Amino acid sequence: MPANIKSKAVPPKRTKVVTAAVPVPSWPALQPLVPISDLSLETVLKDQIIVIRNFWTSSLCKNYVSFLSTLPLVTTPGQPKKGDALRVNDRFQVDDPAFAKQLWSSTALRELVAGTSGDGQEERITVDERKKLWGGEVCGLNPRIRIYRYGKGQFFDQHYDESNTIVLPTNPPTPAKTTWTLLLYLTGPATGCIGGETVFYPDLGPAKGFSGKSDEGEPVAVGLEVGMALLHKHGQDCLLHEGREVTAGEKWVIRTDLCVKR
Repeated sequence: MPANIKSKAVPPKRTKVVTAAVPVPSWPALQPLVPISDLSLETVLKDQIIVIRNFWTSSLCKNYVSFLSTLPLVTTPGQPKKGDALRVNDRFQVDDPAFAKQLWSSTALRELVAGTSGDGQEERITVDERKKLWGGEVCGLNPRIRIYRYGKGQFFDQHYDESNTIVLPTNPPTPAKTTWTLLLYLTGPATGCIGGETVFYPDLGPAKGFSGKSDEGEPVAVGLEVGMALLHKHGQDCLLHEGREVTAGEKWVIRTDLCVKR
């Protein structure tokens, strides 16, 4: 679970074998999709924060919000466990390797992240540069899919995202670890959601070298956009960050992680 900054905890590594815990939803089809020629990786903060604007179409996002509203979301406890950040939202979690594979391979994500497309992009990087950026050879997405809904007054306090070691259920199984958080925003100001920005505090340094300073410095705020994907580095290199309070409407997010081979 994310560590609360007040404890100055450094996210530990955990070993997990992904197994089905709850019934897998019948996810709507990932259609329509935006072609890769109309998408790009946009750096917000070098080697730390990247966005893909319009990764999903507004109609696909609307369809998913309607579907996700039918899932059995559970409200987080009002009192977090010791060492965890205060989070007030509704969430659903499922281990679904098939949906993770579809989200990775059926969209433009794999081509953008791993560079498997022949399409020209403004910014081309080498294989070694990609490995350095992502923390290794990217092999897919974490099958653990999390759905978050934040209503008015709900938020996620300052925290770090930890890295996890997992075994992807491929044939043969693939030992992997997570290196970047992936957040897919389904709502935003265009749908009536106000607030809910994801805010990072680079001046406080990454989790592995927390400075202990009380001055948060100049934050980097990433506002919500319908269909935008946000990638940010996690684990030992994770920046302190938070999900600001939603002041109107609903913030819907699909969360998973980039995985690299161990």
